[in-house]
Amino acid sequence: MKVAVTGASGMIGTALVRSLEADGHQVLRLVRREPAGPREVRWEPGGTADTEALAGVDAVVHLAGAGIGDRRWSAAYKREIRESRVRGTRTVAEAMARLRPRVLVCGTAIGFYGDTGDREVDETAPVGGGFLAGVVRDWEAAAAPAREAGVRVAFARTGVVLGRGGLVGRMLPLFRLGLGGRLGDGRQWMSWISLDDEVAGLRFLLDGDLEGPVNLTGPRPVTNAEFTRALARAVGRPAVLAVPKPALRLALGEFADEGALISQRVLPRRLEEAGFVFEHADVTAALAAATSN
Repeated sequence: MKVAVTGASGMIGTALVRSLEADGHQVLRLVRREPAGPREVRWEPGGTADTEALAGVDAVVHLAGAGIGDRRWSAAYKREIRESRVRGTRTVAEAMARLRPRVLVCGTAIGFYGDTGDREVDETAPVGGGFLAGVVRDWEAAAAPAREAGVRVAFARTGVVLGRGGLVGRMLPLFRLGLGGRLGDGRQWMSWISLDDEVAGLRFLLDGDLEGPVNLTGPRPVTNAEFTRALARAVGRPAVLAVPKPALRLALGEFADEGALISQRVLPRRLEEAGFVFEHADVTAALAAATSN
């Protein structure tokens, strides 16, 4: 296939491009600077994409957007989070409506469901409450031009991706020093997926016939306390500390409640029903892969 990818320099995008190219697919990276070669195509979220350079693409994977947990949520940064996703997706979808590739896989997030408490949810659950739920709702709606033009559109609602970067990469230094610990009371549910399974899931969506929302999460969500113990075992260090909720809210602001303390028990129902098989079905295996040298 000829596949175009936005967000190709991020942790997920880098791994996806590597996987596709290893299997002989041609990958075009959409970049926001002057292209450095024939495998790069200029685009501007909220503006345009070079459809002439994208002619003949079979599939598009859209992963670009401002990092949700990269900074404290000021009013300005919340606008950036929303606009980078909604306007960026609309730009990609409008270009795809003209080009008519076979499929557009748009990476979104399980933030759509809001806080689910102890309740298990799948793709049939309605939109939840909170800032991120509203962002994901509008983010997915922005893909309408491609869908209305007859392009198959799949939304990869992704959980916490466990790879050498991302959340694990930020936590490892503390855990290796024996300074890791649960967040709050540790009872909040965490829906994770290994980086290998995230890439395999995206490729499953490219190759199959699923459309609409598809949860890319592991089949066995864990509580934060269980995750903490599993990561401590992976690095061979104790993790007996705890970060109180007030301290998290002081340090992280609004993101504490929608990121660190939110409880999301999300199941990959549609993915499993379609026949996808996870390489890392439990968090211990996923963290072993993420922390291996």
